[in-house]
Amino acid sequence: MILMNIDIKSKLLISAGVITSTAAIWHLACILGGPSWFVFARAPQQVIDSAQQGTLLAPLSTIVVAAAMFACTIFAFSAAGIIRRVPLSTPALMTIALLCTLRGLIIIPTLMSVNGIDVWQVVASAIWLYVGICFIVGTLVTYRSGKISQPANNGFTNN
Repeated sequence: MILMNIDIKSKLLISAGVITSTAAIWHLACILGGPSWFVFARAPQQVIDSAQQGTLLAPLSTIVVAAAMFACTIFAFSAAGIIRRVPLSTPALMTIALLCTLRGLIIIPTLMSVNGIDVWQVVASAIWLYVGICFIVGTLVTYRSGKISQPANNGFTNN
């Protein structure tokens, strides 16, 4: 049971990394899925229009968003000690924590509106709030310790 030997900070960061990489893959799948996938994913109208018209805005903006999500995965896995330390990890973790938490909290005004609740937005907001909390805990523990966890040697040596 390898997971039992991992501290809570690392478990939270690993789960956040898995979620962000899954979200990145989902975004990239929208390119292949076409306009209906962008509609389902609640993409901005101009991105949906781009997907329908076959212009570059939809795929390029989606690739940029997916790349940012993959970067979140890299920082999460670095702080958890799965991969080597990435430069500027602490400021990146703080920024990611803030952005994910804000994305999660965006649902509050929606819940107070009289237009009804969009289940998709509630679920997405809950997931991003969880990811934000994972990054907050990871950042706090990392900042207090003064360093990012280093990956286990796993029997390999660096030459």
